[in-house]
Amino acid sequence: MNDDEDTLRKEYPEELIKSGIRGKYAKQFQEGTNIALIEPDLHKIFPDSDAVNRALREYVHQKQSTS
Repeated sequence: MNDDEDTLRKEYPEELIKSGIRGKYAKQFQEGTNIALIEPDLHKIFPDSDAVNRALREYVHQKQSTS
């Protein structure tokens, strides 16, 4: 696809797109998001949020027990 090609759908008027404010909700989104990227090798061990949270809670519990 050529970058100059118009790919805007007909149901989205150009005036609506141009009237938007770039990054209007960026700060709000960042404040409500808590994302940690996991390396691929660790993702095999911790495939989802529940697995990561269990491991972190166990780690914190062990650290608190030894303190």
